[in-house]
Amino acid sequence: MALLHEDRLFPAEEGTRAIARRLYEGIRALPLVSPHGHTQAGWFARNQPFPDPVALFVQPDHYVFRMLYSQGISFEELEIGSAQIAEPRKVWRIFASHYHLFRGTPTRLWLDFAFQELFGMTERLSAATADMYYEAIESKLATREFLPRALYERFNMEVLATTDSPLDSLADHAAIRDSGWKGRIVPTFRPDSVVDPDFWGFRMNVKALGTMTGEDTATWRGYLRALAARRQFFKTLGGTATDHGHPTAQTADLPEAEAEWLFGQVLSEEADAAQQEQFRAQMLTEMARMSLEDGLVMQIHPGSVRNHNAQIFARYGRDMGADIPQPTGYVEALRPLLNRFGNETALTIILFTLDETSYSRELAPLAGHYPCLKLGPPWWFFDSPEGMRRFREQVTETAGFYNTVGFNDDTRAFLSIPARHDVARRMDAGFLARLVAEHRIDEDEAVELAHELTVGLVKRAYKL
Repeated sequence: MALLHEDRLFPAEEGTRAIARRLYEGIRALPLVSPHGHTQAGWFARNQPFPDPVALFVQPDHYVFRMLYSQGISFEELEIGSAQIAEPRKVWRIFASHYHLFRGTPTRLWLDFAFQELFGMTERLSAATADMYYEAIESKLATREFLPRALYERFNMEVLATTDSPLDSLADHAAIRDSGWKGRIVPTFRPDSVVDPDFWGFRMNVKALGTMTGEDTATWRGYLRALAARRQFFKTLGGTATDHGHPTAQTADLPEAEAEWLFGQVLSEEADAAQQEQFRAQMLTEMARMSLEDGLVMQIHPGSVRNHNAQIFARYGRDMGADIPQPTGYVEALRPLLNRFGNETALTIILFTLDETSYSRELAPLAGHYPCLKLGPPWWFFDSPEGMRRFREQVTETAGFYNTVGFNDDTRAFLSIPARHDVARRMDAGFLARLVAEHRIDEDEAVELAHELTVGLVKRAYKL
C-alpha cells in the first residue's frame, strides 16, 4: 500500500496521461530551484536536529494550523507561538485525529509526500496511527540524514532563498558562507518594515536603518541612501531579489519635493491613511529605480488583508493564518511605475496576485506587453493543482510561457518543498500533454517547455 498514486494529478484520459507521464519523467529528477520562501537560514547555519514532529509539520505551517483553527481547535491546544512545545505528542495526536480535514487540499498532497518519501509511511495518518507516525518521525529526526544540510542535499536543491528584513544582520547567511558548506542559501530583501507606515514600529525601524548604515534617515535622501546600502549588503551575501508585500499594487511617481514632504509626514506619524498609501506607492517606484541601478529582481506580492483576525493578531502577532485575499487592480495601479520604467529591458519585475480574476483581464496583457514584467506562479491560496491549472489556462494565450517564471514554493515548512515542486511538475506535464494531444504543440516542444517551466525560466528570471 502507498499513500500516493504514481499517476496522481495526471489527466484522466489515457492517451493524454501517457504523454504527461513521458514529460514528467524528463523533469522529475531535475534540481529544485527555490527563489522565494520563508525558511530560516539559521537552520542551515547551525545544522541542528529539528526538535520533534510538531515543530517540523504543525507549528511553522499556517496551512495546517489555520485549517485546524477553522474547526474550533484553539492555538493554545496546538501550542502555536510557544518557543518550546511542552507536550508535542499531545499536539501531534490532535493533528492526527483531525487529518481528515485536509482531504482534497494541496496540504494533504504535500504532507503525504513527505510522510511516504522521507519517512517511509504507508498507512494514512489518523488517530489510530498517530503514535506510530510520531515515533517513526522522531527517531529519524535524531539521525544525521535528517539534519537540515543533509535534507537540502537529499532534496537535490540547487538554491534556496530566504526572506529577510533590511534590519537583519544576515549573520546566519554569513555563517553558512564561512562554513565551507556548498549549499546555496541566499537572502531576499524584504523592506516592508521600513517602507510601510502601517508596519509596527515603523518610525523606530527607520531610525535603526540609519544606525546600521551610518545615514541620516530622518532626511529623504539619507533614507534612500540607507535603503540602497542595505540592498548592496544583501547582494554581497548572494541576494538576487527584493520582495514587497504591499496591501495594493498602487504606485506613484512624485516630484522629489513632494516625496520628501510625504516622507516627513509619515515619519512624524501625521500622515492619514491616504497619505500612507501614497507613500507605499512611491516606495514601489523608488524600489524599481534602485533595481534598475543595482540589478536586483523585484517581486510585488500585493492583495492580502493581513492579520484580519484582530484577536489573534493582538495575542500572537503576525503571520498566524489570518491573512485574507482581496480584489486587486493592476492596470491603473502600476501605470505610474510603468510610465517611468516599463520599457526598461534591464529591469525585471515579477507580479503575483491573490485575485485570480485579474489573470486574463490585467496581468497577462500587461506581462505580454511590457518588457520589464513577468508573472509569478500561483501564490499562497492558489498554490494548488486547480490554481495551477487555472493560471496556465488563463495567462498562456496572452502572455505565453516565456513571460512567466516557473515555480516557487513560498513556504515556511521545509519538508514540504520537494512535494510542492513535484505537484507543480506534474501539473505542468499534464497541461503540456493536453496541448500535445490537441495538436497545438508538438511533443518535442513540450519536452523543451517542461524543462523551461521547471528550471530554465526561474533561473533566468531570478538571475540564479
